[in-house]
Amino acid sequence: MSKYQRLQRSFYNRNTISVARDLIGHTLVRIDNGVRIAGIITETEAYKGEEDLACHARAGRTKRTAVMYGPPGHAYVYFTYGMHWMLNFVTEMENYPAAVLIRGISPSEGIEIISERRKGRQRSEWTNGPAKICQALEINGKFHGSDLCALDAELFVETGIIVPDSDVTKGPRVGLNTVPEPWKSMPWRFLMKV
Repeated sequence: MSKYQRLQRSFYNRNTISVARDLIGHTLVRIDNGVRIAGIITETEAYKGEEDLACHARAGRTKRTAVMYGPPGHAYVYFTYGMHWMLNFVTEMENYPAAVLIRGISPSEGIEIISERRKGRQRSEWTNGPAKICQALEINGKFHGSDLCALDAELFVETGIIVPDSDVTKGPRVGLNTVPEPWKSMPWRFLMKV
């Protein structure tokens, strides 16, 4: 039993940029056959509304993005490049599509399991990217739409450490090569300094 509390829906039901910043230092937890696999969230990116041309919701509501329009505190998990799963948390009020991409964690529990799933890689490269996190924690499409706030959730976030602003850098989101300005350069990526 963890001494930490799960984040409640009210945490996610706020401005997406604030949620992305405030997730830094909290702990992502995946319960896998009764075993906790977890890591401190070290990197996030905010995606906010149909007006954000880097956001999947830029094309409006689709089967893929419907979860983003739902209540906050749910997982938006999608498959990309035909090979990688990506984990996002839905934020803000219902019917406003916004989410935070989890880009990096620092493993803290279930180290042996993570090591096995990321075999052949240096520890520093186990979970330093969104697809790597999903591989290490075995997060896939079955979690799409799952409620992070449900009492029986197998995927959720717990309170962690307070990370002061002086220990967090912010800058443009990664990999937005074809996205026009100003969206390409929005400083909506948050990274804990090592």
